[in-house]
Amino acid sequence: MNKSLFFICFSLFLITSLQVKAQAPKKIIIEHSDFADVNQTEMPDAFLLTGNVVVNHDGAVLTCNKAYYFQKENYIKAFGNVQLVQGDTLYLNSKYAEYNGNVKKAFATGDAVLSSPNATLKTDTINFDRNTQEAFYNTKGVITNNENTLESNSGKYYVAERKFQFLTAVTITNPKYVIKSNHLDYYSNSGHSYLFGPSTITSKNNYIYTEKGFYDTKKNLSHFLRKSYIKYDDRLIEGDSLYYDRNKEFASATRNVKITDSINKGIVKGHYAEVFQKKDSMFVTKRAVAINFVENDSVYIHGKKLMVTGKEGDRIIRAFNNVRFYKTDMSGKCDSIHSSTKTALTKLIGNPILWNGESQITGDIMHLIGNQKTQKLDSLKVLNNTFIISKDTLGTGYNQIKGMNLFGKFEEGKLHDVDIIKNAEVIYYMRNDDKELIGINKNVSSKINILFDKNTIETITFFQQVDGDIYPEEELDEHDRKFRGFKWRADERIKSKDDIFPEEENLYNEKMIEETKKDEAKPNVPMEVRKETLNYDKKKKKK
Repeated sequence: MNKSLFFICFSLFLITSLQVKAQAPKKIIIEHSDFADVNQTEMPDAFLLTGNVVVNHDGAVLTCNKAYYFQKENYIKAFGNVQLVQGDTLYLNSKYAEYNGNVKKAFATGDAVLSSPNATLKTDTINFDRNTQEAFYNTKGVITNNENTLESNSGKYYVAERKFQFLTAVTITNPKYVIKSNHLDYYSNSGHSYLFGPSTITSKNNYIYTEKGFYDTKKNLSHFLRKSYIKYDDRLIEGDSLYYDRNKEFASATRNVKITDSINKGIVKGHYAEVFQKKDSMFVTKRAVAINFVENDSVYIHGKKLMVTGKEGDRIIRAFNNVRFYKTDMSGKCDSIHSSTKTALTKLIGNPILWNGESQITGDIMHLIGNQKTQKLDSLKVLNNTFIISKDTLGTGYNQIKGMNLFGKFEEGKLHDVDIIKNAEVIYYMRNDDKELIGINKNVSSKINILFDKNTIETITFFQQVDGDIYPEEELDEHDRKFRGFKWRADERIKSKDDIFPEEENLYNEKMIEETKKDEAKPNVPMEVRKETLNYDKKKKKK
């Protein structure tokens, strides 16, 4: 054999020998025992150690009252007051334990207790793998951590991450709430919980359901995704993403938000909402709409911003910026709305316009007044520059009523009786029973009364200082057939609940719906662990 080949073979042999030597498991070292004996009858091939037994293996120290040490197998069985200590971070106590030095695995049973700086696990049997730094149990266990108590029938503990993982039913009990889930990761140092699959959080004030969520048990802050909702006694909050602060009783919801008020029979929708439970208030925007159920009908109110404040019986709804509303036989627009349940008064503020059946009503100030006992719409008040316009159904002209103020009464939700007071003027196309045009009535009086039937003008009655006449159509010039300030706004009329939204908000809504569909089509996987969870101890040390 030449020298080069010999050198290569020798080098390979040396490397292999070093690898084998490096991989060889360390031996268990007996540091102390009051008595040591060999009893081939009781336990063949084992050293019997009794009294204050202390053994060491690769940085882990095991103490007990009695032990059998199998030197060949590098294995030990320990009895009585057994404790395995790893550094200053983990203590495993039990009545009985086994430890294999070759694979660095421990088995502890009999009132087993696993203690770390942040939590204590009590169960019957615990397995601990020092290679992966994982402990697991399949017997009923109770974990205590600060104010939280966790109970489950099985679980795993990751020492390095200080994380408990549960893949079967687990319950976290806190003085303020109870969390239940079938899949939960709990970090004992930070108190952060990650829930996956059907999970509930029950407290005195509310009930939370989620299928994917995060809960900070120390700060009482949470974030929920996937089919999540928060339920109070009188209110249900739903959304694709929910944020909740238990200390402040504050919740915010994003995308496909729906807030249901069971007591006041109302629903508020949008794509972003903030709810302050202690203050009984909410703020909703991004295609916001409030839906109230009144007299077997629904009233839809839209504004760029909606605010609802106050308790039952003293609730105020405010809508801002380009407000539109709709119910089956009535709709309208204005700059903003202020509606109070206490006074049963709804104010249409800033350029109000109301469509009642085929009639268009405008004025400087417009109030809708309800009956507090029956909770039905009772009356309408229009102040300053009142103007009512309706199209003559069989011709091209317009019926017009103009005056200072208007006071109207509703019957069964429909405008029935209207008084126009002060400087009342009328242009009305009069027809006989055969619908033939008799003439155009143009009158001025101090007061006019109008009766509506099925949302159309049935009769007009003039009171005091009547001045005017009925003109044949050909005798009344075109410019005399319209009062000053006439403006027919049929193209703006809101004819359905979908018309209350401007085009840009409908496009935004379609975008949000599409994003939700994409998210729902993706496989549901556990929430990604937050940086504040992973870096919790680092931040603590910096502080």
